[in-house]
Amino acid sequence: MTDYVTRAGIEVDPQLATFIETDVLQPLGRDVDGFWQGFATLLSEFAPRNAALLAKREDLQAKIDAWHGERAGQPHDAGAYRAFLEEIGYLVPEPGDFTIGTQNVDPEIATMAGPQLVVPILNARFLLNAANARWGSLYDALYGTDALDAPPAKPSGYDEERGAAVIAEGRKLLDEILPLASGSWADLESLDDLALADPSQLVGATDKGPLFRHNGLHVEIVVDPDSQVGKTDRLGIADINLEAALTTIADCEDSVAAVDAEDKLVAYRNWLGIMRGDLEESFEKGGRTLTRTLAGDKTYTDSEGGEHKLPGRSLMFVRNVGHLMTNPAMRWDGGEIPEGIMDAVLTSAIGAHDVEGLGKFGNSRCGSIYIVKPKMHGPDECAFTNDLFDAVEDLLGLPRHTVKVGVMDEERRTSANLAACIHAVKDRIVFINTGFLDRTGDEIHTSMRAGPMMRKGEMKNSAWLKAYEARNVGIGLAHGLAGRAQIGKGMWAAPDLMGQMMIEKIGHLRAGANTAWVPSPTAATLHAIHYHREDVFEIQKGLPDAAKLDELLTIPLADGVNWSEDEIREELDNNCQGLLGYVVRWIDQGVGCSKVPDINDVGLMEDRATLRISSQHIANWLLHGVISEDQVMDSLRRMAAKVDEQNAGDPFYEPLLENEDGPAFSAAKDLIFKGVEQPSGYTEPLLHAWRRRKKD
Repeated sequence: MTDYVTRAGIEVDPQLATFIETDVLQPLGRDVDGFWQGFATLLSEFAPRNAALLAKREDLQAKIDAWHGERAGQPHDAGAYRAFLEEIGYLVPEPGDFTIGTQNVDPEIATMAGPQLVVPILNARFLLNAANARWGSLYDALYGTDALDAPPAKPSGYDEERGAAVIAEGRKLLDEILPLASGSWADLESLDDLALADPSQLVGATDKGPLFRHNGLHVEIVVDPDSQVGKTDRLGIADINLEAALTTIADCEDSVAAVDAEDKLVAYRNWLGIMRGDLEESFEKGGRTLTRTLAGDKTYTDSEGGEHKLPGRSLMFVRNVGHLMTNPAMRWDGGEIPEGIMDAVLTSAIGAHDVEGLGKFGNSRCGSIYIVKPKMHGPDECAFTNDLFDAVEDLLGLPRHTVKVGVMDEERRTSANLAACIHAVKDRIVFINTGFLDRTGDEIHTSMRAGPMMRKGEMKNSAWLKAYEARNVGIGLAHGLAGRAQIGKGMWAAPDLMGQMMIEKIGHLRAGANTAWVPSPTAATLHAIHYHREDVFEIQKGLPDAAKLDELLTIPLADGVNWSEDEIREELDNNCQGLLGYVVRWIDQGVGCSKVPDINDVGLMEDRATLRISSQHIANWLLHGVISEDQVMDSLRRMAAKVDEQNAGDPFYEPLLENEDGPAFSAAKDLIFKGVEQPSGYTEPLLHAWRRRKKD
């Protein structure tokens, strides 16, 4: 039982209260009593509104469930279905023509195109690595991954043969993006003879070598003829550094397991360390203790001797939690505080350290605080967030629209009403982004009672998903996001399959996205190449209008499909293995995002969205009799054995099969057998309950 201290009627965990008052408010010069009183006033308005919005979700879902139930066994009538969704207010009228009015947006978001990282905020080392991924070594990224089509490196020491292949690939890229007036970089005898086809691409020199710019991104050639690599190179080039992760999202939501005050305090401390610029983390590597800190800015000199600075770090967003969850870190009016409201207040207060120039380096050069808001359902919830951010600005004494919002287009009611959602936050929006896994989870849950869904693999080619991805771009462009905000695409989940990423992920740019998610700094460096190969802003000018709403509303039912026993078993095993592999780390170790082996032993960066789609898919097939409870339990036990085997090398791992009554296996069962009744199919309520039990 937590002992709380009371502040203006809010019960607060003592350590969190001390952190807020001493580390956050005092450096800002804010009145502590005034802050708490203002926070209480804010809660009195927004906590009831938050609850009402959640009740509306449930009411709409109950009406949709009843509609499908009344028509069980009948062919789906798309026209009647759309009219019904309009009648109950699930679909709202489209707003008239408008253009977003967001001001003071940093160029990394508004006018540049490049990779975006998402990183769990609880892991300081990963957070620092991501923040420092603004610049990445092309040579390291090629040498250490399958993106380079060459024999793998020999295991001991530096392999000069693979190194030579890396150098050759680097020269090819330079020919592609920084072509010479004549000839090839491979034939260049001296950098003193450098003559570019477009001399304006050379912008100056850093202390490492010449600096170039192409498609808005910088390229730094590192000249060091005495280094291990440079001494093998005719020009003495030791590396090519690419400007890579322009932006990074520090995630408080899907990639973390934060269930109480202890966890939230780690999150807020790490965010403050990023904003102040003093976050550091020590770790053991190769028998030595290393300390990671934030990188400084990069200085270069132009042709006339003038000195300039380039950011050395990603521009940082913070992703708050959605509207659903509460957290025991604070209590108000007899219950736990809505966690999304707590996040909005505290991450903004911490962000104010940057706005008011208290950080070592600075994050936003335009005086903005960037918050990603996930899992909003429709324009009412977006309007709630807009009003909440207004109130937070007033509480903290910040100018209106200092707090910007990124809208995750990952719930069905949002993508079906995307223009109205954008309109609700039109003066602070800086980002819309799709998410296949969460969006599919909500697609399944919304139409849970319509019938059995197609297999997950087939979803990727379904009509609704193609319409969803196209509409996100088309609607964003129609309302002026180009040049003002990011239009993003989702994650490449396989960090070990960089060769395949280099083939496939350029498709996100060709679809009009000026950012897309990658799972690691190495992936960001490689994905940056795509933004040299394609000019996204030019592509956006030629894209068609958004796909039709009727296509988006197509329910992915498996009409007329008669699966074989082997197909059903294969689908069920795939879902159960992925579910167990993720849950066991979340519940037992508090790890919300990690490289989890799939059923084919391919490591995938999984977060809670994976769990949502898998659990909802099994629950749907159970509901409609495609599978039985006995089949599910048989699959869970067989897949538990596989997951145990996959984690045999982890000294902290607790086997599932030896502990079927334990929190992890119990959580997995609940996620499936209670899946139909979970709000919007979310996994958080069950995960949090079982994680707290494990921690206790």
